Amino acid sequence: MNKNTIGTFDVSIDNAFDFLSQEYAELFDNSAATAFQHPLWLDRLYNKLAPSAAAKPLVVVVRYRATGALAMVLPLVRVRRGPIRAIEFADLRVSDYHVPVCSADVFSDLLRDERACRDIRRLIRPFDLLRMNKLPDGRLPIEALLGAPRRTSMGTNAYSTVLTTPFEQWRAGALDRSYQKELAKKLRQLQKKGALDFACCDDKTSILDALEVMKGFRGPRFQAQGDGDLLQRPEYFDFYSDVAIRGLGSLARLYVMKMDGNVIAAVLGLCHSGNFLVIMSAFDIAGYKSQSIGALTFEQAARDCIERGDQILDFTIGDEPYKKLFGAQPSPMWTVTQAGSAAGSLALFALRQAPWIKPAAKKMTELRLPQSRASSPTR
Repeated sequence: MNKNTIGTFDVSIDNAFDFLSQEYAELFDNSAATAFQHPLWLDRLYNKLAPSAAAKPLVVVVRYRATGALAMVLPLVRVRRGPIRAIEFADLRVSDYHVPVCSADVFSDLLRDERACRDIRRLIRPFDLLRMNKLPDGRLPIEALLGAPRRTSMGTNAYSTVLTTPFEQWRAGALDRSYQKELAKKLRQLQKKGALDFACCDDKTSILDALEVMKGFRGPRFQAQGDGDLLQRPEYFDFYSDVAIRGLGSLARLYVMKMDGNVIAAVLGLCHSGNFLVIMSAFDIAGYKSQSIGALTFEQAARDCIERGDQILDFTIGDEPYKKLFGAQPSPMWTVTQAGSAAGSLALFALRQAPWIKPAAKKMTELRLPQSRASSPTR
């Protein structure tokens, strides 16, 4: 490879970029991106969620100068966090992993094109605060591209378990023997209550019905914890419904456990490159408090993933203890932050250096969404 590649790439901002285009599909398929940069996911995020969240698209597009072919896409948004003008990955609380959409080789070439790097840094300004959260371990060094300080730990991990075939072999290796016995006992208890069934939704009606049930299960649970649930908000319910329906058979998979024909548990996830990534779950805790239906649903989901040939069951971000019960191993998550103004420097200082004002600083930079602003919705 050349020592530098100055002049190889052209950089532009294309906020009307078509994520459903053939050129983006080809770029994505040959990139180091995750399911959260999938064409359908980003198309729905920009077109459904961004307007309702008062977030403005900031799509950085890099092309080869000689041919005009697409080389990289950096899907960002401009948002107001209180008085702070922030630039972030296109997330809006629904994505777990963020990476530039390009291959590792192209990214390396791009870093050697000093002119292209300068153009990217110039075009994304102005901002008070650059915040790139949810960076997976070992992925493309976005901070080098943006001229930002080194990444720091988010203080949380993502968890995934390697799937092996057959299911019984994976189960024996991933789950503690005593936990295997416990779940087998819970399953027997559950089967005595009625006709138990586990399936993957395969049409629009079953998907919408399951999501409505999930919404009902999740509302009281998250409200009791003092925060809100994204699924209760029409724009988010529409987003997840749209992805689940349009992604049926490709990007999305929705598992349901039923008792006598009624949904008692559900898990929504994304499929990409042999990975199944859990993004949302809901269980009838009140009706089946002692049967561990959450764990049983994940166990059955793992079985189905193995039968489909998946290699990874990814529980995504969060340090919930149940993930380790399924043999999931932690992977650190990273963040990159950079101030772009005096106000940004003050907010960044507060978040990093002054614990006594950190809660106030965090509140100041909290994303404000229309309606129900007092709550902080979570998945």
